[in-house]
Amino acid sequence: MGIPRPWTVLDTEQVQDCTVFRVHRDLVRAPRSGDAHSYWRLEAAEWVNVVPVTADGHVVMVRQWRHGTREITLEIPGGIVDPGEAPATAAAREMLEESGYGGGELVPIGSVSPNPALFTNRVHSFWARGVAPIAEIQNHGEEETVVELVPLADLDRRVREGDIQHALVIAALHFFRLAGIRS
Repeated sequence: MGIPRPWTVLDTEQVQDCTVFRVHRDLVRAPRSGDAHSYWRLEAAEWVNVVPVTADGHVVMVRQWRHGTREITLEIPGGIVDPGEAPATAAAREMLEESGYGGGELVPIGSVSPNPALFTNRVHSFWARGVAPIAEIQNHGEEETVVELVPLADLDRRVREGDIQHALVIAALHFFRLAGIRS
């Protein structure tokens, strides 16, 4: 049994700029059949997620409205890496903007492709240990976040019960657990 061969890109066209991502139509040739097919690809900037943990063992999480599901979710701070910005810098910035927490030590814990079938980017996850409130929440635009401190011991239960549903947040929490962080 061999490994799959890459497809050949014959043409690519940007068909829409949606601010946070761009939609591309690619014409590609299948290596096995030689047939050409159209596929859609979403080009997005890198993303970050950060698991901020206070000295007394609480994860700093935020509740916010999500337009896709049209509901308020419980998540860790995160967002888009700005052009020219390092992922770690973006993680510290997003944590401060969305929660008002900062300081401590920022440790990279993993990186994943959000959905390699459609998206071109990666999401980088960080653990911020020993964070504390150092500023007011600095929401920009239409963003509105409210901080909720979750005891480390409650994280797994909150995921199992569906209180934490964002797949990329759960991936970051999994990396957090793989790094050996326990309640």
